[in-house]
Amino acid sequence: MGKLSNSRWVITGAAGNIGTRLRRALRASGVDLISTDVRLADAVDDHDRVVTADLSDLAQLTTLFDGADGIIHLGGLSDEADFHDLAEVNIVGTYHVLEAARRNEVPRVIYASSNRVTGMYPTTTLVDHTMPPRPDGFYGVSKVAGEALCQLYSDKFDLSTIALRIGSYEVQPSTPRERHTWLSHNDAVRAFVAAMTTTAHHATFYAVSANSAPWWDRAEGERLGYVPEDDAAEWSLTGELGEPQGGQFASQTYSLDRMRQ
Repeated sequence: MGKLSNSRWVITGAAGNIGTRLRRALRASGVDLISTDVRLADAVDDHDRVVTADLSDLAQLTTLFDGADGIIHLGGLSDEADFHDLAEVNIVGTYHVLEAARRNEVPRVIYASSNRVTGMYPTTTLVDHTMPPRPDGFYGVSKVAGEALCQLYSDKFDLSTIALRIGSYEVQPSTPRERHTWLSHNDAVRAFVAAMTTTAHHATFYAVSANSAPWWDRAEGERLGYVPEDDAAEWSLTGELGEPQGGQFASQTYSLDRMRQ
């Protein structure tokens, strides 16, 4: 994809934690931004065009994506919810993003997936991107579907799609699980920049920091140019680690308590 300076990218979910920090970093690199969200986001500077947009509105997304060099799709429900809502926002919404990109011949879509697509694997298993999904909840299922849509649009419509399975995005790790899953703020920027600039046409990799006790193989990310620098081992974290990798997210109650009756 080449250099970032003077390229134009649209970011969905721009008002979220990742979107806000990522936008600042990309503007510092000279990226021309269009930042969208269902709620009004604050512009990071005078060259950040902020637009309120809903993933349900394919026509609006198609208009917004005109002339873009790429899309970073962060938008959607970010945790377990009723499956009907997850299907409408995360699955149909991702279809709308990919379809709007295809209609505009946008070169690349970067999809914010989640580590929870494989959260049912045991903590003793080193998981890589080629292994079958084992989602730890309905949210994870919606992200598996999004990854499948990215693969379809890459194979059938020649749209470059890069999926990042994002770890535990925090200022610093605070739980035993995050010894393995932590993604620092700086490493998150490095992961997205790698996804934006790699020459790969389609790929999926874990966006996770260089933690000393990994659950997820980092080789694919490194192949694409993602070299994390931070390590959760720098913090002293106490407590018992549960099974499986998804921890509390994998419990029955975590899903059932969020279902509509």
